[in-house]
Amino acid sequence: MNNLIRSTARCLRASSAVFMPGQADGHVSFASVRLMCAAADIQKDLGNIVKKDKVVVFMKGTPAQPMCGFSNAVVQILRMHGVDDYASYNVLEDQTLREGVKTYSNWPTIPQVYFSGEFVGGCDILLQMHQNGDLVEELEKLGIKSALLDAEKESK
Repeated sequence: MNNLIRSTARCLRASSAVFMPGQADGHVSFASVRLMCAAADIQKDLGNIVKKDKVVVFMKGTPAQPMCGFSNAVVQILRMHGVDDYASYNVLEDQTLREGVKTYSNWPTIPQVYFSGEFVGGCDILLQMHQNGDLVEELEKLGIKSALLDAEKESK
């Protein structure tokens, strides 16, 4: 119960500096305060989520069962590079997460890829990085050796 009270107080303090007229008299409705708290909390949570793992993917579906072609392409690119150990979040299971990640990154589409907390881009950016070799370099910075380097050595 104390956690609930502290959380509510924190949200109310955080939102008190924001002017959001909810009615003609200028008062903010309780629902508006709750929405602001939820939005602030999801942004904070996303900040923690993207920093927790070296590679994070927000996608439609799961790596085992992508639910759109773009998400599938991201999974396949990572798989080609031997990147199997990454955190993935299915935005189809949570509308708040789906909209929150778009706001967090200021990027309107899913999937979204993060390396060590930094937004990389979506499918198009990852594909471009794969094609021009930048992805191998970026993975190296993360301490991940691309499987394509091994395949290249074997072919010689």
